[in-house]
Amino acid sequence: MTKLKLLSLGLLLGLIFATSCKTEDPIIPIDESQVLAEYLEANGDFINTVSPTIIKSEDVNALNLTGGIEILDIRTATDFAAGHIENAVNVEFANLRTYYDDNNLSASEKVAIVCYTGQTAAYGAALLRLAGYNNVYSMKWGMSSWNADFSVKWSANLSNARATQFVTDPATKNAAGDLPVLETGFETAEEILNARIDALLVEGFDPAKITNATVYDNTANYYLVNYWTEEHYNIGHIAGAIQYTPGTSWKLDTDLKTLPTDKTIVVYCYTGQTSAYVTAYLKVMGYDAKSLLYGANGMIYDVLVTNAMTFFSDTQVHDFTYVVTTK
Repeated sequence: MTKLKLLSLGLLLGLIFATSCKTEDPIIPIDESQVLAEYLEANGDFINTVSPTIIKSEDVNALNLTGGIEILDIRTATDFAAGHIENAVNVEFANLRTYYDDNNLSASEKVAIVCYTGQTAAYGAALLRLAGYNNVYSMKWGMSSWNADFSVKWSANLSNARATQFVTDPATKNAAGDLPVLETGFETAEEILNARIDALLVEGFDPAKITNATVYDNTANYYLVNYWTEEHYNIGHIAGAIQYTPGTSWKLDTDLKTLPTDKTIVVYCYTGQTSAYVTAYLKVMGYDAKSLLYGANGMIYDVLVTNAMTFFSDTQVHDFTYVVTTK
């Protein structure tokens, strides 16, 4: 073999060797939860500002008379047929976003989501609000407030059963730690957010709710979040519950990172409606969170009345007309 051929072969082998040994720049995966939290804070910070977006049934009734509101009833088809608000449309929870988009509800003044008690509607409204649907509200107390014929869903769940179990000893927040790990596979905040919201709409409210009976079976199983003012927290709370302040706690530089990523978080408020909004946000962020059904109304009802806190009573039950669908 000639020297020229040997030289050419050597250069070729050297090039192959150098190419095969070249180290590519490592692909660093993005921190999806950090990207998402920063995006939500920078774009309205819904959970710390206008949440909860709740509309009273009397306002829904007034707007409905003038055509100023779209009403999405997410109860079962059977219960919808048995009695619903005139002009309301029966929509499955999983289809809320699709129905909104397909019917251009962004052009409407207000969109009210209606359920039995206001809790499932609150969860759905929160998911749509986080997606940027800024005219969506949940109807306070649900159909229980529309007419006495539907009020049993609330009246049957008012209770003082836990009054002697509430304590005044404060509990301390965790030290700030990590955010949950999200693995949607997307890179932009908008894509991550949409993937999370779509998944939670399909999943529904059931995995995001819990009864006080389940919590009291073993409170140590849960990280209990009391979502009241500190003043109300000091009046009495579930033993071990930790106070988080409405409007300030769910920020990266305040208390968001004090929530555990290895334990179920149970959020409770007065009625289960505000806590449903918070739970929706936390689940979007990847936390294992649940909203305590009926809130304090289902545990210490008389205390709420005595202290003039948010509570449900016959003053919230109206006598509005409703439509019955017959086959």
